[in-house]
Amino acid sequence: MNKNLWLLAAAQGLFLTNNVVFIAINGLVGLSLAPLGWMATLPVMGYVVGGALSTPLVARTQSAFGRRASFQIGLLVALGSALLCYWAAADQNFWLLVAATVIAGYYSANGQLYRFAAAELSAPAFREKAVSLVLAGGLAGAVLGPNLAVRTKDWLAVPFAGAYLALAVVALLSMVVMAFMRFPPVPPRAANADRGRPLSVIMRQPVFIVAAAGAALGYGVMNLLMAATPLAMQVCGFPFDDAALVLEWHVIGMFAPGFFTGHLIKRFGTLTIMGVGVVLNFACILVALSGVELHQFLIALFLLGVGWNFLFTGSTTLSLQAYRPEEKDRAQAAINFFVFATMAFTSFASGALVTTQGWQWLNVGSLVPVALTGLALVWLAWARREVPRPA
Repeated sequence: MNKNLWLLAAAQGLFLTNNVVFIAINGLVGLSLAPLGWMATLPVMGYVVGGALSTPLVARTQSAFGRRASFQIGLLVALGSALLCYWAAADQNFWLLVAATVIAGYYSANGQLYRFAAAELSAPAFREKAVSLVLAGGLAGAVLGPNLAVRTKDWLAVPFAGAYLALAVVALLSMVVMAFMRFPPVPPRAANADRGRPLSVIMRQPVFIVAAAGAALGYGVMNLLMAATPLAMQVCGFPFDDAALVLEWHVIGMFAPGFFTGHLIKRFGTLTIMGVGVVLNFACILVALSGVELHQFLIALFLLGVGWNFLFTGSTTLSLQAYRPEEKDRAQAAINFFVFATMAFTSFASGALVTTQGWQWLNVGSLVPVALTGLALVWLAWARREVPRPA
């Protein structure tokens, strides 16, 4: 771990602080402002829709200006969108809140590239561990995010308006951290330089398909259940402090394994660790279906977090095999687009399902994408099987 990787891990922690606070409060603020109950998670959906729409633009700014400049632009957007969210909450304007979270998605599209940048800041033999350890920086967000939401929700007369102001401060801190980072310079590109294979060719590779599916479906299931948890717990009569505690342990599960996931991938292989992530997702759903006590919410969400870590770290590592250096901006943008598009759908579905069908049916529905992820891993493992040599 060099200085730049430590700073990138700190930026990841602040990025996840922003994300956890958004997940913790946007659905509840949305529920208090939305014209209809099923629209409660539209502000959560807006965040990921904004991320999906921003991926092509972010890819171009990364290519043109380099990592640090593009990341700083994303943090400026984070600052402005947090202030706009505060204005929307203070003015009790639901649609302004949705618009603000769509704008904030540009920051999310940038932050999702921190894990890829980690691989570029390390020696080739250390890439798996670098990705894993930078993702582990999100552990800071697991602690800071829920506690920040709890401690700032009543700062001002309007509930949670103070939390949005706190996120503006988080964005400023992130800008300071990023200012001290140094990334490899953007190599000059000649007019006739090889830009690599067309994106359509890259995307047809089995390794790309499974990497994108693992990242998108793993993130989608995690987002589906996580976004619905504060609403489900409120329906079950739990106070916000309990929901914040569950989210804290969920995010700890997401990022604490980062200290050893890279080592496990090196030892047992990427597909094996991703398979363990699928099993943990199944275990999460079984616990969630067993009841609605506090410990069941907590254990289920913790297992969901660890399962996500194994799937997402594995998918990121697997994707490095799918593209060449000159193809990275397009390939990484495509993977992130699939992630954001899936998250957009699940963000909407989580609010609609939990408010109309209930927590139990939401979990039953989650079995489908988990099973599809498992089948994708089996397919790639079968495609890679060694053909016996003739005697």
